[in-house]
Amino acid sequence: MKRTWQWFLVFVCVGLLAACGASQVNQQSLTPSASPSPTGASVTLTVSAAADLNYVFPEIGKLWKQETGNTVTFNLGSTGQLAQQIERGAPVDLFAAANKKFVEELDQRGLVFSDTKELYGVGRLTLWQRKQGFIEIKDIQDLTKPEVKRVAIANPDHAPYGVAAREALQSAGIWDKLQPKLILGENIKQTQQYAETGNVDVAIAALSISVGKPGKWVLVPERLHKPLEQMLVVPKNAPHPEVAKQFAAFINSEKGRPLMRKYGFVLPGEAPIP
Repeated sequence: MKRTWQWFLVFVCVGLLAACGASQVNQQSLTPSASPSPTGASVTLTVSAAADLNYVFPEIGKLWKQETGNTVTFNLGSTGQLAQQIERGAPVDLFAAANKKFVEELDQRGLVFSDTKELYGVGRLTLWQRKQGFIEIKDIQDLTKPEVKRVAIANPDHAPYGVAAREALQSAGIWDKLQPKLILGENIKQTQQYAETGNVDVAIAALSISVGKPGKWVLVPERLHKPLEQMLVVPKNAPHPEVAKQFAAFINSEKGRPLMRKYGFVLPGEAPIP
């Protein structure tokens, strides 16, 4: 009887242990895994950017892709025309304007996230010629020389660099005199292309697209026009707003700023080029 009782206790203990183990297994199966979730798939951002960013933004986008795996597609053009596309509902992740006025106007219409507005640089104007140009251009007054037959500027109706060019010519007192010579480009990139191809003698271009070209250029004094304060913002119609914020931060980061500086932009908090 004593041995029978001992075996009974053994069976009871084994049963209790088995029940506890099963309970623990069931509990574990109901508890979410503590391991981190897999990284999300990479995305492709659509960035509408002013034409003066034609060279620098693709470099920044390439560097960002190396670091994050995310791709950037750039829609480059006149700031005014890009703003109109956003007004019409274009699915743009980030808008980089050549003049903050266009961003402010979109904000007033409730089309952008106000807390994402941020200056990323100040642009400068140049008087740009091909290397083959034989007319000596030292300052803006030289545009009135008889041998200068055609001068290209961006269309001031929708291009901030065109507005700045007009202001500079007006400040110099030669706007009216230059009217017969003026050729208008749709954006600042096309304006410089007119000079590159020899269709005009001189283009009032952007420093950011002058520094990378084999031509001759001189800076237009900044005192002759209002500052080209350039601003970016995330539109409310952005397909990937959070990733767009990350790319915007990268542009103004210690990795993006050197590239902006390389192309002649005056960065927020820095002194302008004389």
